[in-house]
Amino acid sequence: MTAPQVVVHRDKELMAQAAAARLITKIVDAQAARGSASVVLTGGRNGNGLLAALAASPARDAVDWSRLDLWWGDERFLPDGHADRNVTQAREALLDAVELDPARVHAMPASDGPHGGDVDAAAEAYAAELARAARPENHGAAPSFDVLLLGVGPDTHVASLFPELPAIRETERTVVGVRGAPKPPPVRISLTLPAIRAAREVWLLAAGEDKAKAVTIALSGAGELQAPAAGARGRGRTLWLLDRAAAAGLPRELYPPASP
Repeated sequence: MTAPQVVVHRDKELMAQAAAARLITKIVDAQAARGSASVVLTGGRNGNGLLAALAASPARDAVDWSRLDLWWGDERFLPDGHADRNVTQAREALLDAVELDPARVHAMPASDGPHGGDVDAAAEAYAAELARAARPENHGAAPSFDVLLLGVGPDTHVASLFPELPAIRETERTVVGVRGAPKPPPVRISLTLPAIRAAREVWLLAAGEDKAKAVTIALSGAGELQAPAAGARGRGRTLWLLDRAAAAGLPRELYPPASP
């Protein structure tokens, strides 16, 4: 696992635009090297802001969208098409505007899907889908995603891994059902740290004053049980993409003066 790198941008708009540019480059490079690419999307204002910036970028046409696998880090366990589902928001921000292969858009199950209201069965089904996509060289039950995106909550949660709740303690399963989440809705599906750490690169996004304390805690040596964001690491790279407000509590030596 890699030590985190920190990049601080002037504001959340510039952060979203720069992150979108980085993601386009990473996808194009992966497709050139291996023929396809895989990205794990995140919801929330920063995840959706990145997707909107990507949709508005002229460079988006450099991506072969038909050779891109999309996964999700977590999902609200709500009916298909519900406005609060991450996949619904992602479709509105970007996915409906590009030529994706529907078979490569791996949405997490909805509460009115084949598993009904059984969130554990839905989580097991998504874990099985991950396992089918994994290759022998991945050495695990999840693919080696090219980029896994995560938003950081004010309480340091990532995906639907909340401080001290059972999901953050999971060491074997790649996907779990979450009950009693402190942020509504209380029932969710989430990747676990083992699945997150299968990614080649993990990018954590945080913007705004309300994220400053969480960023400082997670980058100051906190344990993952108390600060899940501290446990989100990529095999090759861990990148924190912040705006100045979210980085306000960090010592300047943590990030280069050249960060725009």
